[in-house]
Amino acid sequence: MAAPSVSTQPALSTSIVENERRLRRTRAWLLAPAVLTILGVGILPLSIVLVYSFLEPGSYGGVRWNFSTDAYVQLFFEEDIFDETFKFTTSYIEIFMRSVGLGLFATIACLLVGFPTAYYIATRPPAQRNAWLFLITIPFWTNLLIRTYAMLLILRDQGVINLALIEIGLIERAIPMLYTDFAVGLGLVYAFLPFMVLPIFASLEKLDFRLVEAGFDLYANRFMVLRRIIVPLARPGIAAGCILVFIPSLGAYITPELLGGGKSLMIGNLIYLQFGSSRNWPFGSAIALILMAMVLLSLLYYLRASGRQSREHHG
Repeated sequence: MAAPSVSTQPALSTSIVENERRLRRTRAWLLAPAVLTILGVGILPLSIVLVYSFLEPGSYGGVRWNFSTDAYVQLFFEEDIFDETFKFTTSYIEIFMRSVGLGLFATIACLLVGFPTAYYIATRPPAQRNAWLFLITIPFWTNLLIRTYAMLLILRDQGVINLALIEIGLIERAIPMLYTDFAVGLGLVYAFLPFMVLPIFASLEKLDFRLVEAGFDLYANRFMVLRRIIVPLARPGIAAGCILVFIPSLGAYITPELLGGGKSLMIGNLIYLQFGSSRNWPFGSAIALILMAMVLLSLLYYLRASGRQSREHHG
């Protein structure tokens, strides 16, 4: 076959360049809806929140367009109304720490309950797996508000738990469980447990159980097989489940509002109060940005740890 002549080479190069240009235009048009959605739904609202956090609060809500960093100072310092001096306060820091603590409690509790559940489902025959997954996803059919009210009826002094314990004679009077941090943590576990079970199940479903049999053939006990084979192979699902539970738990609003009774404030409740009764929009915006920064740091830590483990595994 004859090679292209010298006169046809520029035309061929022009055709290739034109095809690449047309391909870039097609990609741009295909990406345009997603980019516009991200800008309109994500970037623009966050930009407004960022701007509001550096303004002064209005008298009856809203903002005054004067630059100020008082919203961030208010998080750590309280102004004395008499001599206008500032003193360090831990009130809001305690709310942040409570939110992180309850988020970690919900994540760990969901992991301890969700991993055995996911493993049990993954080891069932295919027909039974579908039935168990159907039961796991049933709570998603009901609104979170209704599910939280159900937990309220269970945990109250005349609820199912206290009445059952009194009936069998273990206690004489009701144990106060409602409107405590324990009730809030239990409500978070109940609300987000499916988010832990499903990702772990997705990882365990792909597990080659011949590796487990090989471990037993090499005289490993159950704990060693779990630690050396099952958990490492299920690690992506475990990490995804922990993120899906911890991040929503940080900003939860309905669960601490109903089960905490206003006594166990979390970050979500604090943000609502600033935009509601307190009418301090800049402070609410600043808290929302700090919450977002905490979430981003958690994701970056996960990505960095995952990258390190991947390099160690392939190295």
